[in-house]
Amino acid sequence: MQEPTAAADIETLHAEEAREGDDALARALALVRFLRLRCPWDAKQTPQTLRPYLLEEAHEVADAIRAGDDAGLRGELGDLLLNVAFQIVLAEERGAFAAADVVEALEAKMEARHPHVYGDADAPPDWESLKAAERESPDDPFHGVSGGLDPLSRAARVQERMAGFGFDWPDLAGPVEKVREETAELERAAAEEASGSTAPAAPPRIGEASPEVVEEVGDLLFAVVNASRWAGVHPANALLGAVEKFERRCRRMIERAESRGLDWKNADLATLDAVWEEVKADE
Repeated sequence: MQEPTAAADIETLHAEEAREGDDALARALALVRFLRLRCPWDAKQTPQTLRPYLLEEAHEVADAIRAGDDAGLRGELGDLLLNVAFQIVLAEERGAFAAADVVEALEAKMEARHPHVYGDADAPPDWESLKAAERESPDDPFHGVSGGLDPLSRAARVQERMAGFGFDWPDLAGPVEKVREETAELERAAAEEASGSTAPAAPPRIGEASPEVVEEVGDLLFAVVNASRWAGVHPANALLGAVEKFERRCRRMIERAESRGLDWKNADLATLDAVWEEVKADE
């Protein structure tokens, strides 16, 4: 077991892992300061005007990671780093905090969250309980959950928060059964809505559902996220994988249909489904 580490020793301890070129990150701050002095566009930027770019670059980094594109990732990380550096420099200019304050806060947070690394704990702490103790608003279990998260990620985070207080299923069976329950409720709500319509049976356009059906779909999605969480899968990643798989199979289905001279746009469902099954079998 490692000896407890004094707070004053953290910088020295981390320095053991320093590598040549690490100071390159500081050059991003110097770059921003240089641009602020010499470029009218950079000089007039504020934290709010740069916020959309920060979000956009974060998404582009995530997309490069998903694609396994290391060359693209290198460039996108640079763009994201520029935005992070910009926010730090702007904070320096208004006297809010400096780069050293950001790093020191990060070091302190990681030290508190890793007592098994910096202290004498035998095992990692319960992550959610530890973070709950850090929050400025302990009476609000969802304090700090970003409203800007995509809905799937936000659902998983709020479920994790309550799980940290013991409000959770004992195992995966509970969430899976809840999915079945919510599926049945959606079927009932959709059937009731369809029974009052004189239009021929067909999927409604997105946005045309009744408030009751919208609510049931939301409950079903929330239940699926819970099952995903209990299975140890991030729902956003799983859904993205499913979407990409569907797109890939659809393209292959179309290519195969066209190679046989089939007009896939006007083919009946049975014909397309047969080609679809062939594509699946080939994977």
